[in-house]
Amino acid sequence: MALRGNLRDFSVTQLLNLINLAHKTGTLIIDGPSEPARIAFRDGKLSYAQIGQEDNRLASILHRSNRLTTGQLRAIQLRAAKVSDKELGLLLINAGYITQGDILNALQSYFTDVVRRLFTWVEGSFRFENEMLPPEDRITVRLDLENLIIEGARQLREWEQLQDEIPSLDMALKFLDRPGTSMQKMNLSVEEWRVVSYINPRNTIQQIASAAKMSDIEIRRIVYGLLQAGLVEVIRPMGAPQTPERARPQVTVQIREEQKSLVNRLITRIRSI
Repeated sequence: MALRGNLRDFSVTQLLNLINLAHKTGTLIIDGPSEPARIAFRDGKLSYAQIGQEDNRLASILHRSNRLTTGQLRAIQLRAAKVSDKELGLLLINAGYITQGDILNALQSYFTDVVRRLFTWVEGSFRFENEMLPPEDRITVRLDLENLIIEGARQLREWEQLQDEIPSLDMALKFLDRPGTSMQKMNLSVEEWRVVSYINPRNTIQQIASAAKMSDIEIRRIVYGLLQAGLVEVIRPMGAPQTPERARPQVTVQIREEQKSLVNRLITRIRSI
């Protein structure tokens, strides 16, 4: 199966479905807007994943999942910097720090989180390299894709709705005047308070997302909630030049049906292989 193209034509969820149906072994390489991603599969099951230059060595993954303390992580980085992930895993198991199940659970959680972050990638090219496997020194998993595919389809629908409601992150937010309403009495989550603390007519939503270390979908979720609650409104950033607002391109029903038909034909072909 020669699989290559553009994310404008095939979503990541559709690609996972094709790979799952064909029981493919190899690596899906996605060149996103700012960094590449590599997702490896064995017989149609998730095996390994990495985004950009993010540290996905075993020690770092175990630390992020609270299975290694900061002190243990530093000791490993100093004394076992040249030890492979497989060797490190055996050392940690034999020393009684963690179990094999701890390692597999941490890796599965990390790899699925990487895939979840790809669900909202809508720009970039992709290609599938048959038989390309992860580095030999890394520990891999075998994770069914069905639940991820269902989750991805649901998240894609949410993403499309949020894009309709908040089409641009280059706009700013302004608190609405509500006499008698005190923000201190609002029952907001920790993440919502982080966003609220940065709201200023000069700060764009994108700048708030960067300051709060949130992804596009996370900031859109929170802004949408604040809009629905009637706490804020979207405005042009203070000091921004007045430029004519361009009409957002509309995808016609015919184009959507053509894309759906193409995907269905591919799935039918794969099932017949």
